[in-house]
Amino acid sequence: AVAWRAAPRAAARLLLLGRRGIASCIDPSTGLTEDQKEFQKVALDFAAKEMAPNMAEWDEKEIFPVETMRKAAQLGFGGIYVKPDVGGSGLSRLDTSIIFEALSTGCTSTTAYMSIHNMCVWMIDTFGNEEQRRRFCPSLCSMEKFASYCLTEPGSGSDAASLLTSAQRKGDTYVLNGSKAFISGGGDTDVYVVMCRTGGPGPKGISCLVLEKGMPGLSFGKKEKKVGWNSQPTRAVIFEDCVVPVGNRLGAEGQGFSIAMQGLNGGRINIASCSLGAAHASVLLAQEHLSVRKQFGEPLANNQYLQFRLAEMATRLLAARLMVRNAARALQDGREDAAVLCSMAKLFATDECFGICNQALQMHGGYGYLKDYAVQQFVRDIRVHQILEGTNEVMRMIVARNLLQG
Repeated sequence: AVAWRAAPRAAARLLLLGRRGIASCIDPSTGLTEDQKEFQKVALDFAAKEMAPNMAEWDEKEIFPVETMRKAAQLGFGGIYVKPDVGGSGLSRLDTSIIFEALSTGCTSTTAYMSIHNMCVWMIDTFGNEEQRRRFCPSLCSMEKFASYCLTEPGSGSDAASLLTSAQRKGDTYVLNGSKAFISGGGDTDVYVVMCRTGGPGPKGISCLVLEKGMPGLSFGKKEKKVGWNSQPTRAVIFEDCVVPVGNRLGAEGQGFSIAMQGLNGGRINIASCSLGAAHASVLLAQEHLSVRKQFGEPLANNQYLQFRLAEMATRLLAARLMVRNAARALQDGREDAAVLCSMAKLFATDECFGICNQALQMHGGYGYLKDYAVQQFVRDIRVHQILEGTNEVMRMIVARNLLQG
């Protein structure tokens, strides 16, 4: 029984390496250029060798795998869509989506944090001046230092424009007071990209400051206990008369909300891509389980109902992948409809991929509910993707508003 129980994990690692068992209809390399196939393979290999074998331990012991992420940064995954002159890889949004999907097959939680880190570095690279870019980006791209994104507050989640954290200008400094909630990496990371109110109410009163750990007045709440995403710490970030140099402001005063929303467009593609990786891994795990598990004297794979469900899972996976990659192309091309396509992709992919992972768990029966089996962790880690980077209810509002204004 123990040997049989261990078999799915070993088989999963082989599947994730991409060396066998992937039907052409769900092959994530279909339609990619040779360069894209090459860095996808690098990411899949890294996921299978460095992440998948440790995924359960990182989850159980709540380990923030700093050294593993630094190994990923050596492959160029610390600043994937950051300009090369400050240490980034200079890849496109589509390239980034392909990489995050591949890495997420090994550990969704860790990859999701890496996607947030990448978003923060991109914001500094894009909206910072030359001094800021060269001061912050190289050490973030190498993951010598790690970054956190600070937008959500205890009283303003989806209604980000009503945030209350204030930054009062005093000479060459700002004095921050307030707090941020649900911050990935909070307390363990080094750089905090913070949205705060420097002006009046509404989005035009918001600015963006970059804080560094150790600044007087910057502190952190308790480490949150979460259903999933346990390989990354989550804490409140607290500002009590925290003094920040004006030279740490990204862009102009009042530009912060625009910076935050532009960051989130890419963040929605990133998190949707992480959902794709979890769903792809779960389809492979279900496929393997149906082949080896027997009931009533024959493999579960012979059951037509389960065959149909597996076919539906594969179809939904492919539809979600195509939608995410379409939105990624729109974003990198600067299309007018990019923001709404990112919202549609995030909505569809995170909903559908959670359903795929959950169905894969169901196909495992009682075994799927045991922590010896990776499928339950994919279910737990992917659930929050329907909430963060803008809840899926907000994604529906964005799409509906676009349609009704058209």
